[in-house]
Amino acid sequence: MGFPAVRMRRLRRSKLMRDLVAETNLDIKDFILPLFVCPGKNVRRPISSMPGHFQLSEDELQRECDTIASAGLRSVLLFGIPKEKDEDGQCACKDDGIVQSAVRALKKSHPGLLIVTDVCNCEYTTHGHCGPIVDGDVHNDRTIDILAKQALSHARAGADIVAPSDMMDGRVGHIRQALDKNGFSDIAVMSYAAKYASAFYGPFREAAESAPSFGDRKSYQMNPANSREAIREVELDIEEGADIVMVKPALSYLDIIRQVKDTFDVPVAAYNVSGEFSMVKAAAEKGWVDEKRIILEILTSIKRAGADVIITYHALEAAQILAKEL
Repeated sequence: MGFPAVRMRRLRRSKLMRDLVAETNLDIKDFILPLFVCPGKNVRRPISSMPGHFQLSEDELQRECDTIASAGLRSVLLFGIPKEKDEDGQCACKDDGIVQSAVRALKKSHPGLLIVTDVCNCEYTTHGHCGPIVDGDVHNDRTIDILAKQALSHARAGADIVAPSDMMDGRVGHIRQALDKNGFSDIAVMSYAAKYASAFYGPFREAAESAPSFGDRKSYQMNPANSREAIREVELDIEEGADIVMVKPALSYLDIIRQVKDTFDVPVAAYNVSGEFSMVKAAAEKGWVDEKRIILEILTSIKRAGADVIITYHALEAAQILAKEL
């Protein structure tokens, strides 16, 4: 039976009707907001390529989390900008490090907040790569030893989830083993399982001060041309003990999110990365797009593709928009 008996527009007549039959619904519980913590006091340093985002000292981070919590957001992802760096990233493993200190402070001031910590060395190495350099490239096995120590120090500080983002082979299993051996078997691992060597990371590298001083990261991050490889990467991380797997970036990789969701019965995260965020901001500043509508449309597309968790710099704005729509 077709037209005129079937009229698809009947279910689009009003917002109430559209909401009633919506197949995909955003919820602020889906969002994780990335934050950048830096040394000092009363530091709220704007990130020029990411309007509305800042490098925050620990005291300012706590004030930012007041705003975050009042908006109904429940989860944050912490990146650290250390006072000093070294050649291999060992400074990231200190119990009094920038992220470790921030986690302890937030657990006291905001005990209801879920804290995810990025586990990587690129912000902590003098050269901006994700581990020790041997013969001009990152040494895989030396790197995963450092990552395991870093993850363990985050767990001791009180992190709820550790999120290795380096793309070294075997790092999830190494981290899982270190956590379990030291009494942290209840700490979850969210792996950046399918992380592509993407041009969308540019603004982040300003925010985290992590741009590589030579070469690129194509020997360890994935080739954007590949999708079957992503499934292998995800499968290996799950076998090694990942509790949540992530696809990064999100918008150019919606097909990968869908493939991962259809293939594996684990929670899937997607990272709506800095370049995706900054393009929206730049277009909105020019008056070329309706910023609020495009934010919700982008986030809806990511969830529709299959993401259970969305890491996004739009999280606070999206929460405020959604609250007004209720």
